[in-house]
Amino acid sequence: MTGPSSRDVLLIGAGHNGLTCACYLARAGLKVTILERRHIVGGAAVTEEFHPGFRNSLASYTVSLLHPQVIRDLRLAEHGLRILERPMLNFAPGANGSHLCIGNTLAETQDSLARHSSHDAGRLPAYAAMLEQVVAVLRELILVAPPNVGGGIAELPKMLKLSRTWLGMSLEQQRDVHELFTRSAGELLDAWFESDGIKGAYGFDAIVGNFASPYTPGSAYVLLHHCFGEVNGRKGVWGHAIGGMGAITQAMAGEARRLGVEIRRDAGVQRVLVERGRAIGVRLESGEELHARAVAAAVNPKLLYLSLIDAGDLDPAFRERMQRWRCASASFRMNVALSELPRFSCLPEPGPHLSAGILIAPSLGYLERAYLDARASGMAREPALELLIPSTLDDSLAPPGQHVASLFCQHFAPELPDGRSWDEAEDEAADLIIDIVSRHAPNFRQSVVARSVLSPLELERKLGLTGGDIFHGALGLDQLFVARPMIGHSDYRGPIAGLYMCGAGTHPGGGVTGLPGRNAAREIVRDFRRHGA
Repeated sequence: MTGPSSRDVLLIGAGHNGLTCACYLARAGLKVTILERRHIVGGAAVTEEFHPGFRNSLASYTVSLLHPQVIRDLRLAEHGLRILERPMLNFAPGANGSHLCIGNTLAETQDSLARHSSHDAGRLPAYAAMLEQVVAVLRELILVAPPNVGGGIAELPKMLKLSRTWLGMSLEQQRDVHELFTRSAGELLDAWFESDGIKGAYGFDAIVGNFASPYTPGSAYVLLHHCFGEVNGRKGVWGHAIGGMGAITQAMAGEARRLGVEIRRDAGVQRVLVERGRAIGVRLESGEELHARAVAAAVNPKLLYLSLIDAGDLDPAFRERMQRWRCASASFRMNVALSELPRFSCLPEPGPHLSAGILIAPSLGYLERAYLDARASGMAREPALELLIPSTLDDSLAPPGQHVASLFCQHFAPELPDGRSWDEAEDEAADLIIDIVSRHAPNFRQSVVARSVLSPLELERKLGLTGGDIFHGALGLDQLFVARPMIGHSDYRGPIAGLYMCGAGTHPGGGVTGLPGRNAAREIVRDFRRHGA
């Protein structure tokens, strides 16, 4: 039996949720040590130089979902975080010189959409209002721990609160919530709009990090998940963190250190130590053992329970079910250094469209074919993608007159069906992606000075994203709310006493929100106050 430890919580993983959780725990007076496997804190939200003079966000690449309460509570602005709004939300180049601009205001989007369909321009306000009404109700639920099904009478207050939220909606809102949680994005968008361009642009949000067709039931929720954000108080806007996404996590690390959190880098965890059914510490890859009153993990639940915990310390039924946790976002991430800005055939001159999210997603059919290709051959022949050029807003990322661009691409299966490794196939995929952009911007290929790629395999290997899944688990109906990560363990507490989950594999899911870390910290502090964890 190990002796008592003066350390309250060991926290595995210094991604944004791990840092957020640590800050809230330290604010409550707990002594916390974060253990990070890599040489740098930040997880997927880091900024790194990938070619001399060119820096960019490594994996996550744009800001909106980071919750304003987390920004305030962690004093991120005081630690230097500055977020600029995109001057335009999205730019979607089309065929034959056409394009669609989705602005930061409804009027801007309507004006562009009217050139394609007066019907769709007229429908847009009602569609936007429907989404906002649903989001307004659900914003309250993303800040709480879901009811823990099977938790008995102790869960009654949460169930009553959830019931009040549901009953507080109008009948029409209830219908909209039900539709958004159960239908496919394709069916939803087909019912609202007629033009391919707007359906493809909005449908892209339904397949971001989601290895599915836009006609897969439940994909409408993934679309909805991307509507929760805001930048500088403006809802529905997306932005850029000056210095890249690493500016967010560096600011979080600054606050953590101010609060007395110890952050250890190059400290990969090999095993969670369990004694008499309780987590008592960890063993590092170096062989060093550390002990604490509790352990919290900001990693994918599948990684935690199948790789970091001895099988003998888990109920076999739980372990078997965790093996079925779906991790497959089918995402391929690439950064490129550019000698010049792309010149799109449909809009060749520089303008605000080059600071927008540039979408190659011309129709729902295009998105579905990308999925079917990847299911059959491992990669889409014509991938859907978002191109972002943050150096148009932030000149600290590239040398004068040159630029960096992020490419976030779907669909690229976690495993290739022909037996090849992604190490063998990543250049083929990268060339394919550059070809797709060059169809719309003919100078793009010749402007690429260097590139850095993260295939699904490399996302897992470098960042610990199991299956390359950017959300730590698919956002399907079977893995949301009370079932994230598993029915009976939705309240950030696992089946082992003293072991908590605080990553994106818990409610409310993926994206750079900070909310899983925040919500988990509240539950950990509650347990410490009740019975010393």
